Amino acid sequence: MKPVKPVKYRVRVAVAASCGIALLASGCGLTSGSPLVDDVQPGSIGKDKPLAGADITVTSKEFTEQLVLGAIMGIAFKAAGADVLDRTGIQGSIGAREAIKSGDADAMYEYTGTAWITYLGNSDPITDPHQQYEAVRKADKKNGITWLPQASLNNTYALAMNDANFKKYGTKTLSDVAALAKKNPKAVTLCVESEFANRADGLPGMQKAYGMNLPAANLTQMDSGIIYTQASKGSCTYGEVYTTDGRIKAMKLNVMEDDKKFFPNYNAAPSINSKALKKYPAMADVLEPITKKLDNTVARDLNAKVDVDGQDPHDVAKDWLVKEGFVK
Repeated sequence: MKPVKPVKYRVRVAVAASCGIALLASGCGLTSGSPLVDDVQPGSIGKDKPLAGADITVTSKEFTEQLVLGAIMGIAFKAAGADVLDRTGIQGSIGAREAIKSGDADAMYEYTGTAWITYLGNSDPITDPHQQYEAVRKADKKNGITWLPQASLNNTYALAMNDANFKKYGTKTLSDVAALAKKNPKAVTLCVESEFANRADGLPGMQKAYGMNLPAANLTQMDSGIIYTQASKGSCTYGEVYTTDGRIKAMKLNVMEDDKKFFPNYNAAPSINSKALKKYPAMADVLEPITKKLDNTVARDLNAKVDVDGQDPHDVAKDWLVKEGFVK
């Protein structure tokens, strides 16, 4: 994922070269969309159809987790009675963000870390996830954006290992990894992306925070997709992963806890155009129980159904909502 601009901490976006701040005027995919036609009814959410007569446009970024979250939101609004226009799958974070800000779209699931660092221009994250959420919520009010309560779903960096190495070394936290590196330096080999290997919120910062000093020979840089495979095979003891990636579950990888809370928080939360929320306040009540249910385990399972099993993100979202009883 490429940064929009050089900052101290990683930017979790990939912005299309043709889309800048003027992307709304030029379109950049924001003018397209199709009505949701799902035949869904209220389950535990949307009873009495509080959004009947509402016209709501839902957007998202283009990667798997965002497509699933966007579909979850849109289907929930549909079950609550709204006419929903689906504009999910916008390339890059900036496009979806600007759509919410301008009112071209009404709602999306966004990440607190992306907002705090990328959109609001801060270089340092706030280590406490709730405090970071509150800081984003307050700061974004002036931009006409309201943040509803966040999920525990946190799509950030982590190290993970296969079952064989997990049983062999028994590490559960990054502090355990640091201790192992001191005790047995040859045991701690890492497969990482080049960006992670060089960014302040990646390997250099992690080593500093945990007191590690791994030799260069212990590090192998490679593309993200290959990392999961190599970690699963045990070719490297630990692989750099994203905490909600479906391949973690599919490849039976064990994620190390960031016990010193070094990595930035990227908690998902509904990001709503404030005027739209004022017009349709029931959006908050519809989304609240759904957001509470979203955690890393749920995200990994849903993402795996798309990335590993090849299912359609919209179908995955709908099946989950039905399974949880949110809609019928």
